[in-house]
Amino acid sequence: MSGPARDAGMRAVARVRSVREQDSRIGLQQALAEQRRHEAEVSEVRARIERTDVFAAGSAASFLALRASLDALGQVLRTADQEVATSRTISEAAYGHWQQDKARLSAVEVLLERRDGARRAEAARREARDLDEVAARMWQRGRP
Repeated sequence: MSGPARDAGMRAVARVRSVREQDSRIGLQQALAEQRRHEAEVSEVRARIERTDVFAAGSAASFLALRASLDALGQVLRTADQEVATSRTISEAAYGHWQQDKARLSAVEVLLERRDGARRAEAARREARDLDEVAARMWQRGRP
């Protein structure tokens, strides 16, 4: 049985592991993009709060309106902070899955490379043995 046919099952495992690694990498990229989106939202809400004018003078109604506006922005900021924390947790989990899938793929690839190396070494030993036999026959023919 030839080398590639001998490792057909292992190569199938490598293909499956490769697809899983790609899927988990795509999932990680999506999770990181979502995390960045949530972080940008938090930055934008914080900037809105910082740009809010300080109440210097005015009616009680305008003070209450400003206060209600800031309360609402504070609630939006708290919600956005929670979303950032959640998206970080998801990103960390996605990173863990990707690392695990990557390690599994690497293990199969290393095993296949070792098998190929062992087959090449065995073929080299066979060739050296055959060449030794040929050289020995030629030497014997040359002797009287």
